[in-house]
Amino acid sequence: MTAVDLEVDQLNSSVDALRRSLSNRLMYGVGKDAVAARPQDWLHAAALAVRDRLVARWMSTTRRQYEQDVKRVYYLSMEFLIGRTFTNALLALGIYEPMKEALAGVGVDMEALIDLEPDAALGNGGLGRLAACFLDSMATLGVPGFGYGIRYEYGMFRQQIVDGEQVETPDYWLRSGNPWEFPRPEIQYPVHFGGRTVQRDGHVEWVDTQHVNATAYDTVIPGFATSATNTLRLWSARAPEELDLSAFNQGDYQRAVETRNASENVSRLLYPDDSTMAGRELRLRQEYFFVSATMQDLIRRYLRTHSTFGRFSEKVAVHLNDTHPVLAIPELMRLLVDIHRVPWDKALAHVQQVFSYTNHTLMPEALETWDVELLSRMLPRHLEIIFDINAEFLRKASEGGAHDPEMIRRISLVDEYGQRRVRMAYLAIVASHKVNGVSKLHSQLMTRDIFSDFARLFPDRFTNVTNGITPRRWLAQASPSLAGLIDDAIGPRWRADLFELGALRKLRGDASFEEAFRAAKRSNKVRLAHRLAHHTGLTFDPDALFDMQVKRIHEYKRQLLNVLHVIVRYNRIRAEPQREWTPRVVLFAGKAASAYRMAKTIIKLINDVAAKVNHDPIVGDRLKVVFVPNYGVSLAELLIPAANLSEQISTAGTEASGTGNMKLALNGALTIGTLDGANIEICDSVGPEHIFIFGHTADQVDGLRSAGYRPRQFYEQNAELRMALDQIRTGFFSPGDPARFSDIFHTLVDWGDHYMVLADFAAFVEAQEAVDRRFVDVPSWTASAIENVAGMGMFSSDRAIAEYARDIWRVKPVELG
Repeated sequence: MTAVDLEVDQLNSSVDALRRSLSNRLMYGVGKDAVAARPQDWLHAAALAVRDRLVARWMSTTRRQYEQDVKRVYYLSMEFLIGRTFTNALLALGIYEPMKEALAGVGVDMEALIDLEPDAALGNGGLGRLAACFLDSMATLGVPGFGYGIRYEYGMFRQQIVDGEQVETPDYWLRSGNPWEFPRPEIQYPVHFGGRTVQRDGHVEWVDTQHVNATAYDTVIPGFATSATNTLRLWSARAPEELDLSAFNQGDYQRAVETRNASENVSRLLYPDDSTMAGRELRLRQEYFFVSATMQDLIRRYLRTHSTFGRFSEKVAVHLNDTHPVLAIPELMRLLVDIHRVPWDKALAHVQQVFSYTNHTLMPEALETWDVELLSRMLPRHLEIIFDINAEFLRKASEGGAHDPEMIRRISLVDEYGQRRVRMAYLAIVASHKVNGVSKLHSQLMTRDIFSDFARLFPDRFTNVTNGITPRRWLAQASPSLAGLIDDAIGPRWRADLFELGALRKLRGDASFEEAFRAAKRSNKVRLAHRLAHHTGLTFDPDALFDMQVKRIHEYKRQLLNVLHVIVRYNRIRAEPQREWTPRVVLFAGKAASAYRMAKTIIKLINDVAAKVNHDPIVGDRLKVVFVPNYGVSLAELLIPAANLSEQISTAGTEASGTGNMKLALNGALTIGTLDGANIEICDSVGPEHIFIFGHTADQVDGLRSAGYRPRQFYEQNAELRMALDQIRTGFFSPGDPARFSDIFHTLVDWGDHYMVLADFAAFVEAQEAVDRRFVDVPSWTASAIENVAGMGMFSSDRAIAEYARDIWRVKPVELG
C-alpha cells in the first residue's frame, strides 16, 4: 500500500484536554455514558486516554528505528512481572497530577481507580520483575528493543491463606479486559510439535507435525521523560481450527472443542505443575511455543529491510533471560538452515554472535534439563540440531586440548549419566557470545564452580552485570512521600540518574531533614498498618520495627531461619515480660510453588506461629507476626516502603543476586543479611556500619560441607535453638496435629540441613540483637537509613541496561531527533 500522511488529532495533556479524552473514550471506547459508567469503566476510559498519548511516541520511535536500520535487542523471558500499568504510564508521561484533576472534574477519585487495576499476571518473582525493570530502562535509555513472552490467561495462581495453608485459585487477570494491549491477529505464526524428520534433496524436512498458532498482542513500554518507547510482544495460543463441526453436529460437544482446548492450554497458565509427565510436556510446549514464534517474528522483521542474511548478526541481538528460552537456539538454526537455506557453518556463526545468556542460579539442581526421549518425541528436529552442535563443540574442545574423557563427559550438552538429558544451560553457553552472572559473587562462583570447565574453554565469554531496579517504580511510584522529600532536598533528576541520590549524604545530621525522613517512613507504615488491620483484624503500632521477608517461599531463602528467631524472641518475651523489648512486626509474604510441599509446610508453620504469638496476652504489642497473602508487584509497592528491616538471609553462595534487597534499601530499610548475591555490593555501597552482616561466607559453607556438617551438634549445644525446634516437633504451635511439622524438624536436625539454617542461627540472633540496639538509637538508625537510600545509585536498572547495551548487545540508542 502507498504510504500517506494521516490526519490525526494532536493530543495535548492539559487538564481540559484530558477531561475531553476521558469523555470521548468512555463513550466511544467503552460504550458507556457517565450515568451508566461503573468505576471499572472509568478506569478503562482513563487507560485508553493515556494509551492514546503513548501511541504517537510509539509509532515515531518505530519509524526512526527502521530509518536508521538500528540493531535491535530481543529480550526473551518466560516472565514479565510488569504490575499495574496505569500509574507507571502517568509518571512516564509526566501527567499524574493533570489526570488526577481531570478525573476529579468528572467526579471520579483517581486513587480509588488505581486500586481497581489488576496486576498483569505474567510472572511470579524476581526473574519476571527484573525483566519488567529492564524493559522500562531500555525504553528510558532509547535502546531499541522488544520484550517477548507468553500472554498467560491465568498467570501462576492467586494465593489465598485458608486455615493457615496456601490455597491456589485461578488468577484471571483478563476478566475485565486489558486496555493496554493491541491485539495483532494479522501477526500469527504456526508452531509445530511431534512428527519426524526426512532427508530430501540434501535438506532436512520436519514433517507429519501437529501445530498451534501463536498470535501477537503488543503493549507499549514508555521510557521515562523521553519520547522513546519499546514494545512488549506476548504470544497467545490459538488452535488451527476453532471447532470440529462434524463432532458438534453428531452431538459430541466435548470432542468438538477438545483439540482447541488442548492447543490453547499452552498459554493458559504460568509454570504448570511439572511433577507429572503431562505437566513437563506442557512446560516444554510453552517454552518452545514462545521462542518459535519469536524467532519467526524477528526474521520477518529483519527481512523487511534486508534481502540476505549477510548482516543478520550485525542487526539482531537475542538475550536469553535464564534457560527457559534456550530452545530459541536450535529453533533459529532450524529456521536459517532448513527454511532459509543458510549453510550450517554460516548459520551457527550468526547464532553464536546473536545470542547472549544470563544465568540466574548457582544451584546445579536448578539448572534446567530436558529428557532426550521427550525431546525426540516432541521436537525431533531440534534434538538433531542439538546433537550436531554438541558433536562440533566436543570435536573442537578435543582439538583444543580437552582430551580427558571425564571432562568431555562433563561438558557434553547431553548428560549421559543415567537417563539421558539435554543440559540447557550448557547449550546456552556454547551457542552464546556472552554469558553473564547478576552479581559479582554470583559471577565469580559461576566460573569457579558450576561452569568452571566452560570458563577454562571460553575465558572471554563470561562477564558480570549486577542486577538493578527501576527507581521510577520502586521509589517514585511506591513511596510518593519519600520521593517528594527527596525532590525537595536535591531535585528530581535522581529518577533518571540514581547516582544523584548520593547528594543525600550531606543531609545526614540535618535535624529537619531527618525528622521529615522519619515522618515519610512512618506515613508508609501507617498506610500499611491500616491495610493489614482491615484484612487481619489486628492492630499494629506504626512505631514498632517493621521487619520484612518478602520473596518466593523456598528453603534456600531460609524463611525457617527467620521463624526460628521469631520463636526464640517469643520465648524470651514470655520468660521476661517485665523487660523493655523493642516492639516488632514481623511480616512474611511470598508464594510457594504448587508442587513444593516443604515450602507450603513452611507457610503453614509461619501462620501457626503467628496465631500463637498474636493472641498471647503476655506478649501483647511487643511482637506481631503476619503472613500477607498473594504477594505481587502492587502488594510489594505497599509493603516495601514501610519496611525498617530487610531480611536477605539466604545461605551464602545460593542467591544469584536478589532485587528485593535493592528495593528495600532504596526505601530506607536496613539490611540484615549474609554475604550472598548483591548483599555484598550493597554492603560495599552503603558501608558495613549501615548493614547487619552475619553468618558463614560461601567459602566457609563449602568448608563445613567438606568437613562433614553435623547440624545435630548445633541443636544440642544451643538451648534456645533446641527449645524452639522441640516446640515445632512436639506440636506446641499445632496442638491439634502434633506431628504436622515433624518433617521440618528432621530436615533441619537429622536430614542434613542442606541450607545450614542451624549453622547460622546463633550469628543471626546476635545480629538481630544488634538491630534492636540500633533501632532504639533513633538518630543512628535514621542516619543509616538515609545512607542506604543515598548508596543505591549503582543498583539502578538504567545502569545495568547501559552495561548490557555497551558490553554484551553492542547496540546504540535510537536517535530521536
